[in-house]
Amino acid sequence: MANDTGLPFLHDAPASGFAPAIGEPVGLPFDNSYARLPERFYARLPPTPVAAPRLIKLNTALAAQLGLDAEALASPQGVAVLAGNRIAPGSEPISLAYAGHQFGNFVPQLGDGRAVLLGEIVGPDGLRRDLQLKGSGPTPFSRRGDGRAALGPVLREYIVSEAMAALGIPTTRSLAAVATGEPVMRETALPGAVLTRVASSHIRVGTFQFFAARGDAEALRLLADHVIARHYPDARGAAEPYRALFDRVIARQAELIARWMLVGFIHGVMNTDNCSIAGETIDYGPCAFMDAYNPETVFSSIDHGGRYAYGHQPRIAHWNLARFGETLLPLLAGDTDAALAIANESLGAFQARYAGALIDGMRRKLGLFTAEAGDGALAQDLLNAMAEGEADFTLTFRRLDPELDAGVLPLFKNPDAYDAWAARWRERLAREPQDTASHRAAMRSANPAYIPRNHRVEAALAAAVERDDLAPFEELLKVLALPFEDRAEFAAYAEPPPEDQRVCQTFCGT
Repeated sequence: MANDTGLPFLHDAPASGFAPAIGEPVGLPFDNSYARLPERFYARLPPTPVAAPRLIKLNTALAAQLGLDAEALASPQGVAVLAGNRIAPGSEPISLAYAGHQFGNFVPQLGDGRAVLLGEIVGPDGLRRDLQLKGSGPTPFSRRGDGRAALGPVLREYIVSEAMAALGIPTTRSLAAVATGEPVMRETALPGAVLTRVASSHIRVGTFQFFAARGDAEALRLLADHVIARHYPDARGAAEPYRALFDRVIARQAELIARWMLVGFIHGVMNTDNCSIAGETIDYGPCAFMDAYNPETVFSSIDHGGRYAYGHQPRIAHWNLARFGETLLPLLAGDTDAALAIANESLGAFQARYAGALIDGMRRKLGLFTAEAGDGALAQDLLNAMAEGEADFTLTFRRLDPELDAGVLPLFKNPDAYDAWAARWRERLAREPQDTASHRAAMRSANPAYIPRNHRVEAALAAAVERDDLAPFEELLKVLALPFEDRAEFAAYAEPPPEDQRVCQTFCGT
């Protein structure tokens, strides 16, 4: 809605009273396709203004990639938009409706309880992306929550999502973090913040479940058509476009989960409402990276049964995709039995897709250029030795060398298991035509030196929250931006935590 000057109205100040931002509003090139879907797909509402917005971090490199003016975003008017105090021209703020299985239990209505989608922009690369404010106040989906986010979880998502992007893993991104100047109440009062999240879209398996649970076949078709047009345009010309959609989502999820496994990432809350139809990692709550390798590793404080342990993630992804397939049944065939047969046939491809992506990645991590039938067993035997020896996942792969063992042996409590494996590995390398330098270079490009070690993340968050010291946060971002490059000044960031600094639990931000 606009006033007679053609500019959007400023939001009213909250009861406590503060002056809204002045000056021309920041212009963003919005083109909002989701907001053109029927009203039952979302709730229209503005973000709730905050008392004293202060820019903590602006991702200038991402802003440039999106074709946005970083200087304008960092101005008072830009920060007002990033805080939710002002609506930019062309923005159509909405909170999305969705449902979801949470730890296996179906909840028919969840939705954006603390997030507002400002709109979509098409960058210079021609790609369409969502701009969403997370922690922007209560919505009709808040379920008695305050709709706000604390500073710690906002900075955690910024750190880990940008680290994932640098590792080459499909992910939502973080454009900005803004302090609100207001406390949020969790176990104690914590400083509040708003994250500006960038995603290919925020459409989830749970979005489809929302309409399937209501028997809304028209909405399911509209949503599927929207997803095909936005994410999988090649499916439109297929003989069975909705099956083609299912096949493509399965393929992307299989490849995504394999990439998680290859870097030791544990999502922590793989609910269906956290499963992106675009195949991106989304919702960094109690996420973590393993230190010592153990497939049963769980960090999430709310995952009491280990449902989302590291080694369970492929099985859970398959389960989530089965729930997605259930929502598509009315679109796959007019007959339920025929639709089930189609869905199950498509779903049956997941394991092979995942296994193929995983072994391809493991070959890269082991410096292998060719494929042999025993490569999977070779990789698994190393993992078994790592588990037995309590070896650090990231450092073991980083320190593997075709000729030298001095760096990797101290990581194993039982070096004998590694020695036996290393002899087999070198026999395998010897059957390839590449020279040692080529193997070594390939491994360096596949095995990161730096990951967001949990103790480093927690230290950065504590400094920011408890002392308003952002230097550790900034330095950690600098380290993680180039994860495959050894830098002597940051050597300590590659090391696993001392015993007294180990992080055993991570927490959800809500």
